[in-house]
Amino acid sequence: MWFMNPNITMYDVILRILAVVVIIFLVLPFHEYAHGWVAGKLGDPTPRYSGRMSLNPIVHIDPIGSIGILLFGFGWAKPVPVDPRYFKNPKRDMAITAVAGPISNILAAIIGGFLINIISLFSASLPYFLFNGISTFFLYYIVINISLAIFNMLPIPPLDGSKVIAAFIPNRIIYKYMKYQNIIVIMLFVLLFIGLFDRPLSVIQFYLYNGIIWFTSLPFIFFS
Repeated sequence: MWFMNPNITMYDVILRILAVVVIIFLVLPFHEYAHGWVAGKLGDPTPRYSGRMSLNPIVHIDPIGSIGILLFGFGWAKPVPVDPRYFKNPKRDMAITAVAGPISNILAAIIGGFLINIISLFSASLPYFLFNGISTFFLYYIVINISLAIFNMLPIPPLDGSKVIAAFIPNRIIYKYMKYQNIIVIMLFVLLFIGLFDRPLSVIQFYLYNGIIWFTSLPFIFFS
Protein backbone atom coordinates (compact mmCIF):
# COMPACT_ATOMS: atom_id res chain seq x y z
CA MET A 1 0.00 0.00 0.00
CA TRP A 2 1.38 3.37 -1.06
CA PHE A 3 0.94 5.07 2.34
CA MET A 4 3.25 2.49 3.98
CA ASN A 5 6.19 3.95 2.06
CA PRO A 6 8.55 5.31 4.75
CA ASN A 7 9.57 8.20 2.49
CA ILE A 8 6.07 9.58 1.96
CA THR A 9 5.18 12.83 3.73
CA MET A 10 1.88 14.08 5.10
CA TYR A 11 1.96 16.66 2.30
CA ASP A 12 2.05 13.84 -0.28
CA VAL A 13 -0.70 11.94 1.55
CA ILE A 14 -3.02 14.96 1.44
CA LEU A 15 -2.37 15.61 -2.26
CA ARG A 16 -2.90 11.97 -3.19
CA ILE A 17 -6.16 11.81 -1.23
CA LEU A 18 -7.33 14.96 -3.04
CA ALA A 19 -6.47 13.34 -6.38
CA VAL A 20 -8.43 10.21 -5.39
CA VAL A 21 -11.46 12.31 -4.40
CA VAL A 22 -11.43 14.09 -7.76
CA ILE A 23 -11.17 10.76 -9.59
CA ILE A 24 -14.00 9.17 -7.59
CA PHE A 25 -16.39 12.09 -8.09
CA LEU A 26 -15.43 13.18 -11.62
CA VAL A 27 -13.52 10.48 -13.51
CA LEU A 28 -15.32 7.31 -12.40
CA PRO A 29 -18.73 8.72 -13.43
CA PHE A 30 -17.16 9.58 -16.80
CA HIS A 31 -15.77 6.01 -17.00
CA GLU A 32 -19.19 4.46 -16.44
CA TYR A 33 -20.94 7.01 -18.67
CA ALA A 34 -18.51 6.01 -21.46
CA HIS A 35 -19.65 2.39 -21.14
CA GLY A 36 -23.30 3.41 -21.31
CA TRP A 37 -22.82 5.86 -24.16
CA VAL A 38 -20.99 3.33 -26.35
CA ALA A 39 -23.54 0.61 -25.53
CA GLY A 40 -26.33 2.99 -26.56
CA LYS A 41 -24.61 3.79 -29.83
CA LEU A 42 -24.36 0.06 -30.51
CA GLY A 43 -28.08 -0.42 -29.94
CA ASP A 44 -28.49 -1.23 -26.25
CA PRO A 45 -30.92 1.06 -24.37
CA THR A 46 -30.34 -0.71 -21.01
CA PRO A 47 -27.97 1.91 -19.51
CA ARG A 48 -30.48 4.67 -20.29
CA TYR A 49 -33.47 2.74 -18.93
CA SER A 50 -31.55 1.89 -15.75
CA GLY A 51 -30.82 5.58 -15.05
CA ARG A 52 -27.06 5.21 -15.48
CA MET A 53 -26.63 7.69 -18.33
CA SER A 54 -25.58 10.35 -15.86
CA LEU A 55 -22.41 12.04 -14.63
CA ASN A 56 -23.89 12.24 -11.13
CA PRO A 57 -21.31 10.38 -8.98
CA ILE A 58 -23.96 9.20 -6.51
CA VAL A 59 -25.42 6.73 -9.02
CA HIS A 60 -22.01 5.29 -9.88
CA ILE A 61 -19.97 5.13 -6.66
CA ASP A 62 -19.20 1.73 -5.18
CA PRO A 63 -17.95 2.10 -1.57
CA ILE A 64 -15.61 -0.92 -1.68
CA GLY A 65 -14.21 0.07 -5.07
CA SER A 66 -13.64 3.63 -3.85
CA ILE A 67 -11.76 2.40 -0.78
CA GLY A 68 -9.67 0.24 -3.10
CA ILE A 69 -8.63 3.31 -5.10
CA LEU A 70 -7.73 5.16 -1.90
CA LEU A 71 -5.67 2.32 -0.42
CA PHE A 72 -4.22 0.50 -3.43
CA GLY A 73 -4.52 2.92 -6.36
CA PHE A 74 -7.01 0.73 -8.21
CA GLY A 75 -10.70 -0.02 -7.77
CA TRP A 76 -14.03 0.27 -9.52
CA ALA A 77 -17.46 1.90 -9.66
CA LYS A 78 -20.86 0.22 -9.97
CA PRO A 79 -20.88 -1.51 -13.37
CA VAL A 80 -23.33 -0.05 -15.88
CA PRO A 81 -25.84 -2.76 -16.85
CA VAL A 82 -25.49 -3.81 -20.48
CA ASP A 83 -27.56 -6.38 -22.37
CA PRO A 84 -25.55 -7.85 -25.27
CA ARG A 85 -28.71 -9.30 -26.82
CA TYR A 86 -29.32 -5.85 -28.31
CA PHE A 87 -25.96 -5.88 -30.12
CA LYS A 88 -25.62 -6.94 -33.76
CA ASN A 89 -22.38 -8.73 -32.91
CA PRO A 90 -22.62 -9.46 -29.16
CA LYS A 91 -19.00 -10.49 -28.49
CA ARG A 92 -17.42 -7.74 -30.57
CA ASP A 93 -19.76 -4.98 -29.41
CA MET A 94 -19.45 -6.04 -25.78
CA ALA A 95 -15.67 -5.76 -26.09
CA ILE A 96 -15.98 -2.29 -27.64
CA THR A 97 -18.33 -1.23 -24.85
CA ALA A 98 -15.98 -2.61 -22.20
CA VAL A 99 -12.82 -0.97 -23.53
CA ALA A 100 -14.53 2.45 -23.53
CA GLY A 101 -14.07 2.66 -19.73
CA PRO A 102 -10.28 2.24 -19.61
CA ILE A 103 -9.96 4.56 -22.61
CA SER A 104 -11.83 7.23 -20.62
CA ASN A 105 -9.21 6.90 -17.86
CA ILE A 106 -6.40 7.34 -20.39
CA LEU A 107 -8.16 10.43 -21.77
CA ALA A 108 -8.49 11.78 -18.22
CA ALA A 109 -4.76 11.20 -17.69
CA ILE A 110 -3.97 13.01 -20.95
CA ILE A 111 -6.06 15.99 -19.82
CA GLY A 112 -4.04 15.99 -16.59
CA GLY A 113 -0.84 16.03 -18.62
CA PHE A 114 -1.97 19.04 -20.62
CA LEU A 115 -2.96 20.85 -17.42
CA ILE A 116 0.49 20.27 -15.89
CA ASN A 117 2.10 21.81 -18.97
CA ILE A 118 -0.28 24.78 -18.90
CA ILE A 119 0.51 25.38 -15.23
CA SER A 120 4.24 25.14 -15.99
CA LEU A 121 3.91 28.17 -18.29
CA PHE A 122 3.08 30.23 -15.19
CA SER A 123 5.59 28.61 -12.85
CA ALA A 124 7.72 31.76 -12.62
CA SER A 125 4.78 33.84 -11.38
CA LEU A 126 3.52 31.29 -8.84
CA PRO A 127 4.89 30.70 -5.34
CA TYR A 128 7.01 27.54 -5.35
CA PHE A 129 4.90 25.70 -2.78
CA LEU A 130 1.74 26.39 -4.82
CA PHE A 131 3.28 25.33 -8.14
CA ASN A 132 4.82 22.22 -6.56
CA GLY A 133 1.52 21.31 -4.86
CA ILE A 134 -0.55 21.65 -8.04
CA SER A 135 2.02 19.74 -10.11
CA THR A 136 2.24 16.92 -7.56
CA PHE A 137 -1.55 16.70 -7.40
CA PHE A 138 -1.82 16.25 -11.17
CA LEU A 139 1.03 13.72 -11.21
CA TYR A 140 -0.89 11.60 -8.70
CA TYR A 141 -4.03 12.17 -10.75
CA ILE A 142 -2.31 10.90 -13.91
CA VAL A 143 -0.71 7.88 -12.22
CA ILE A 144 -3.96 6.76 -10.56
CA ASN A 145 -5.91 7.08 -13.82
CA ILE A 146 -3.29 4.97 -15.60
CA SER A 147 -3.45 2.40 -12.79
CA LEU A 148 -7.24 2.25 -13.12
CA ALA A 149 -7.03 1.76 -16.88
CA ILE A 150 -4.51 -1.08 -16.50
CA PHE A 151 -6.38 -2.68 -13.61
CA ASN A 152 -9.71 -2.64 -15.44
CA MET A 153 -8.13 -4.35 -18.45
CA LEU A 154 -7.19 -7.40 -16.36
CA PRO A 155 -9.17 -10.48 -17.54
CA ILE A 156 -10.98 -10.85 -14.21
CA PRO A 157 -14.80 -10.74 -14.07
CA PRO A 158 -16.44 -8.31 -13.73
CA LEU A 159 -13.55 -6.10 -14.87
CA ASP A 160 -13.60 -4.73 -18.41
CA GLY A 161 -10.70 -6.89 -19.55
CA SER A 162 -12.74 -10.08 -19.08
CA LYS A 163 -15.27 -8.81 -21.64
CA VAL A 164 -12.57 -7.75 -24.07
CA ILE A 165 -10.73 -11.07 -24.00
CA ALA A 166 -14.04 -12.93 -24.38
CA ALA A 167 -14.29 -11.53 -27.92
CA PHE A 168 -11.15 -13.43 -28.93
CA ILE A 169 -11.66 -16.86 -27.38
CA PRO A 170 -14.11 -19.66 -28.30
CA ASN A 171 -17.39 -19.91 -26.41
CA ARG A 172 -16.50 -23.36 -25.04
CA ILE A 173 -13.50 -21.85 -23.24
CA ILE A 174 -15.62 -18.97 -21.95
CA TYR A 175 -18.14 -21.43 -20.52
CA LYS A 176 -15.36 -23.36 -18.75
CA TYR A 177 -13.95 -20.11 -17.42
CA MET A 178 -17.34 -19.00 -16.16
CA LYS A 179 -17.84 -22.40 -14.49
CA TYR A 180 -14.76 -21.87 -12.33
CA GLN A 181 -14.71 -18.07 -12.33
CA ASN A 182 -15.19 -17.68 -8.57
CA ILE A 183 -12.10 -19.79 -7.87
CA ILE A 184 -10.11 -18.09 -10.65
CA VAL A 185 -11.08 -14.61 -9.45
CA ILE A 186 -10.06 -15.38 -5.86
CA MET A 187 -6.72 -16.80 -7.02
CA LEU A 188 -6.00 -13.82 -9.27
CA PHE A 189 -6.85 -11.30 -6.56
CA VAL A 190 -4.64 -13.17 -4.07
CA LEU A 191 -1.76 -13.09 -6.55
CA LEU A 192 -2.46 -9.41 -7.17
CA PHE A 193 -2.52 -8.66 -3.45
CA ILE A 194 0.77 -10.45 -2.70
CA GLY A 195 2.43 -8.48 -5.48
CA LEU A 196 3.07 -11.15 -8.11
CA PHE A 197 1.83 -8.81 -10.84
CA ASP A 198 3.55 -5.70 -9.48
CA ARG A 199 6.50 -5.93 -11.86
CA PRO A 200 4.63 -6.38 -15.18
CA LEU A 201 1.93 -3.86 -14.19
CA SER A 202 4.53 -1.29 -13.12
CA VAL A 203 6.34 -1.70 -16.46
CA ILE A 204 3.11 -1.01 -18.37
CA GLN A 205 2.36 1.91 -16.06
CA PHE A 206 5.88 3.32 -16.57
CA TYR A 207 5.64 3.35 -20.37
CA LEU A 208 2.08 4.68 -20.40
CA TYR A 209 2.99 7.46 -17.97
CA ASN A 210 6.07 8.52 -19.92
CA GLY A 211 4.17 8.31 -23.20
CA ILE A 212 1.41 10.57 -21.90
CA ILE A 213 3.88 13.07 -20.43
CA TRP A 214 5.81 13.15 -23.72
CA PHE A 215 2.68 13.48 -25.86
CA THR A 216 1.10 16.23 -23.76
CA SER A 217 4.36 18.23 -23.72
CA LEU A 218 4.61 18.42 -27.52
CA PRO A 219 2.38 21.50 -28.00
CA PHE A 220 4.39 23.37 -25.35
CA ILE A 221 7.90 22.73 -26.67
CA PHE A 222 8.08 26.17 -28.29
CA PHE A 223 7.17 27.86 -25.01
CA SER A 224 10.04 26.31 -23.06
